[in-house]
Amino acid sequence: MRSVIFDLDGTLADTSGDLIAAANAALAEAGLGPRLDPGADAGVAMRGGRAMLRLALARAGMDPGGAAEALVERAYPRLLAHYEGAICRQTRLYPGAMAAVGRLGALGYRVGVCTNKPEALAERLLVALGVRDAFASLVGADTLPVRKPDPAPLIEAVRRAGADPRRACLVGDSDTDRATAAAAGVPSILVTFGPEGAALAALAPAALVAHFDDLPAAVEALAL
Repeated sequence: MRSVIFDLDGTLADTSGDLIAAANAALAEAGLGPRLDPGADAGVAMRGGRAMLRLALARAGMDPGGAAEALVERAYPRLLAHYEGAICRQTRLYPGAMAAVGRLGALGYRVGVCTNKPEALAERLLVALGVRDAFASLVGADTLPVRKPDPAPLIEAVRRAGADPRRACLVGDSDTDRATAAAAGVPSILVTFGPEGAALAALAPAALVAHFDDLPAAVEALAL
């Protein structure tokens, strides 16, 4: 059985607004005040909570490591708490995402999600978006002892979807997704409508898509 596994943040959905709001709330509690911009910093939001906090602390003049990293670890649980409480206020699925998922299913592919978002939060978000039942599997950052770019989470997402790990591809939006697919020995398709945009071409994935309408044809061209 063939499968297509999707990254979540920046691939299926634009989650940057809610992530940045949560980071700014955690920073305000730490006495630093909002230092991330929902527009300009959308890309770093896709790198996760700690990446957002580190960027904000660097802008506040704190050197990386030492006290700054200790503050990141203290603030991170608060960021998660804020995010869990307002996980889907600004988040939206990218246009055509679920139509593409449905089309892939009709073509005989199993579909799943492999994300570096904690599994419980990914589950909560997909339920809030009303699309959880469309995916046969979900593997998050803490489902296994390792996370992307280690290939194990991707392979597990394929396995849980009931498919063959040798006949899979990963749809993502970052160098992490490209590296994960390469480590698993499967092709990657990167979307250029996320924060990284056309710069992803430098990663030389198996394919690039500018809209989800183009995804089913790109997957079929891989002849998994």
